[in-house]
Order: sequence, then structure tokens, then C-alpha cells
Amino acid sequence: MSPSASSLRANWQYDVPTRGSTHLPPDAGYAKALANQGYGFDAAVADLVDNSIDAGADAVVVHFLRDADRIVSLLVLDNGRGMDSAGLDSAMTVGRRRDYGSGALGMYGTGLKAGSLSNAESLTVISRTKRSAPAGRKITKKGIEDGFRCDTVDPRFAQQQIDVYDGLIEWQGTIVRWDKVRAFDTVAPGQSEQFLSKAISQLETHLGLYLHRFLSSGLSLDIAVWDVSTGEETDHISVDPLDPFGYKVPGKAGYPKKFLAPVEGAGSVALEAHIWPAKSGSAGFRQIGPLQERQGFYFYRNDRLVQAGGWNNLRAGEGHLVLARIAVDLPQDADEVFSLTVKKDGVEVTPAFTHGVDQAADAEDTPFSAFLADAEAAYREGASRSTVERAPVIGPGKGFDPMVKRAVREELPLKAQEEPIRVEWVPLPEGRFFDLDRDSHAILLNKAFREDFNDGRRGGSNDAPVTKTLLYLLLQDCFGLGRWERKRADRIDYWNSILLASVHAQRDRRNRPSS
Repeated sequence: MSPSASSLRANWQYDVPTRGSTHLPPDAGYAKALANQGYGFDAAVADLVDNSIDAGADAVVVHFLRDADRIVSLLVLDNGRGMDSAGLDSAMTVGRRRDYGSGALGMYGTGLKAGSLSNAESLTVISRTKRSAPAGRKITKKGIEDGFRCDTVDPRFAQQQIDVYDGLIEWQGTIVRWDKVRAFDTVAPGQSEQFLSKAISQLETHLGLYLHRFLSSGLSLDIAVWDVSTGEETDHISVDPLDPFGYKVPGKAGYPKKFLAPVEGAGSVALEAHIWPAKSGSAGFRQIGPLQERQGFYFYRNDRLVQAGGWNNLRAGEGHLVLARIAVDLPQDADEVFSLTVKKDGVEVTPAFTHGVDQAADAEDTPFSAFLADAEAAYREGASRSTVERAPVIGPGKGFDPMVKRAVREELPLKAQEEPIRVEWVPLPEGRFFDLDRDSHAILLNKAFREDFNDGRRGGSNDAPVTKTLLYLLLQDCFGLGRWERKRADRIDYWNSILLASVHAQRDRRNRPSS
């Protein structure tokens, strides 16, 4: 039933009147909603690193902790300002939003809790400042259901944990710990290596992309694996920036170009338009996701990437526009036009933005549509060029330096659904320099010769990169085969003999007294 015109006119008010108020604290059942915010593993870890950056950290380490049979916990460590007991209480309070500076990466005050409890049953934060002793707080899903209970970590344990990582946390810093991580608990016995290889690779890509400006500006961000039963580090990589605009030569002369879009509610918004070279193998082009999904807008908030591709209702994605990417730094105080998702992985825009883009022009009054036409022309020109098709390979995995793994991915197509080839030092018979474990995709190097490739030192998990890479290039086609030919086995034997002779020659040279 529709109201009469006179009735609506007489009773309409632009503001709804109120009389009195009632404070309604959240119900304990909110824990379920908090733990189901849709945070993926990579996005949640990235949110923790954001907190470290906001705390002034210049070094952050993500630690996967494992034992012989399973992956047990995840830690994120930093050397930022840290928090005292009051600061920890504030940070762990569900629903409390702290005041963020204009340059902060945090926005809503929910990432620590929502991201963590979407992935783990238990969140512990241990921290110290220059003026306070180590302190810690722990919340669990069950604890939140029990009246939002937050547990105080034993001060002795807090001090012990800070002492364990005193190489990073000297006078100040923070440890964030996840226990009973959902993804870890689903790993079948004997599959930890495969899971870690894939998880670390995906996390490295995510962090390298979304934090690439900080990594290029000096942030040290590492991912490591430690065995809690032996106390040894079993893997360690440094995260390198993955710049989605990191080409050396543009796909069309004259780019990038700056277009200005008049956006109502946000003013003049700068659009930095880029055209990638066709068929680029660069990591910033091919390794950050499907090309069809990575065309379009790249929104940044305070130098942190918050959307990697997409046209935001301007147009549909098309194959002939995969070379087109536009960098947009979100203006301050424009929340009515640009709405950032809680997970910082997308931006909702109002029609004012798309209308402004349609009206955008560069300094010479060239319309934005000309950029799209140039990107399409560059794609079609590149598609017409003939190229040599390289045979796909099984990629390198654990034990190879990240720079090597990235170079392989840039230069060669990888076989889908194949477990990466790992390399490790193990005890082998005296007459063998290397061996193959084809069932588990492993190149095994004789541990007796390890120091010869590390100037007499023990070496780390990614040591001897040249030797390992040369062996990978020689041996990668020995994996994933249904039948093992005698000719191939013979080749492995004589390579072993020749390489063994070269290793002894290198050892003799190293041990020879200098004249």
C-alpha cells in the first residue's frame, strides 16, 4: 500500500528523532562472527606485518615452527616500538578501535583479532618496550565466548620468549603467535614438507606484492622454518619486492602517463597509466596471479597495495587489455568515494569514480580512452610476433635460493600439479657426490663436501646456490618420469664420477698452503 502524497509530506523527517539510549555490549557469541571474517592465511599474515610497520619496525620475520611430524605454530616477530601491559590490553580488546595516524596502515582495529582467530584457535601477543618488561596476553575463541576473557601470559615465559629472539628483539619488539592453526591441522602425516613449500611460496608472493613499496624502501622481511625439537633452522628466505609496474622498458613509448580524473567528493585523482611489454616473463607481470585478473586498477593506501587489478565497474576485463595497469594512490579523506575492505584486498568505489575516469585526461588533454587503445594495440602487436616455445619444467623448491626460484619461474614455464624439486645435504657413500630420490622429488648432496662449497663454514639451508642450480638444470628432467631408462641411469653415474673428481680438486686447492 502506498502512502498518500499529503500524508508523506506532512510526516517526513530527514533525521529520525530519538528519545534516550541503551548501551548494548556485544554478545559472547560474537566470537563466531569474529572468526569468520573471510580472512585467508596470506591476508591475515600481511595484516600482522602491517601492524609491525605501524610500530616502526624495519625488520620482520615470519616463523613456521614444526617438529618431526607436524607444523605446530606460526610466529610473526618484529623490532618495532612494542607495547606495555596497558597497550597489550588495548590491542587485545575485541571491538576497540584505536586512534590511527594519517599515515598508518591500520584502519578498523580488527585485523589482529579477526585475522588471527579466522586462522587459529589461539592468539598470543608478547611484547616489550624500552621502558617496560616483557608482558603477554592470550585470547582464544573459547575465551571470547566466556565473557571476552583475555589471559595474562606468565611473565617468566614472556621473558624467555623475548630472550630466544634477542637477535631481532633487543630493547623493544613484539611476538605474535598463532596456535592450533586450521591449515596446519589439516596436513596429513608425512605431507608437511609439501605443504610448507607451497604455503611459503604463496605467502612470499602475497607479501612481496602487497608490501612491495616498503620492501623497496628498506623493510627487511624474512620467512623461516624452525624445528622445535632440534632447535635448528631448516629453511629461510628473504621476501623480495614484486613490483606490478617493474618493467625495464614500457610496452609503448611515452608511458607511463599521468591522467587526472575529476572525482566528485575526492577532487582531482591521479591515474598513473602503464603498459607492460607484451609476453614479458618478469615476476611482477606473470607471478602475481592470472593476467586476466591483474589488469586494471592498483590502489595504494599510504604506500600499501590494497587492490591488485580489476576495473571497478569501469569496464569488463578483456584478454587484449592484460598489458594495461593503472596505479592510484588513494587521497586522504575520501572515504565517501573509496571504501576499503577490512582485509585490505579490495576497494569499493562509487559511480563518481568511474564517471571521473571517463572524463580523465593527461597534460596534453589526451583522454583516458586513448591509453586503453594504446594498451590494446601493444597487445595485438606483441601477439603477432613469433617466439620460441620453451618446454615446461618442474620448479625448484626447498634448498634453492629465492632468487634462483624466481629466475626459473621468469624464464621457464612450470609443470602444473608437480611437487617442486628440493635439494638437501645428507650422508651418502664416499664415492657419491649426489643421488636422486625420484619418489619425493629430491636431489641429495653428499654432506661430507658441504664445507667445500661454503669456504669451510657449515652453510645455511639455501647455501651453495651456483652448485645447486647447475645440478638442478642438469637433473630436473629426471623427475616426473614413468620409466627409468638405463641410458639415463648411466648418465647419472658418470656425472657423479666426473663431479666427484672436480670436488676433490676444489678441496685440494682450498687446502693448498698459500705461497
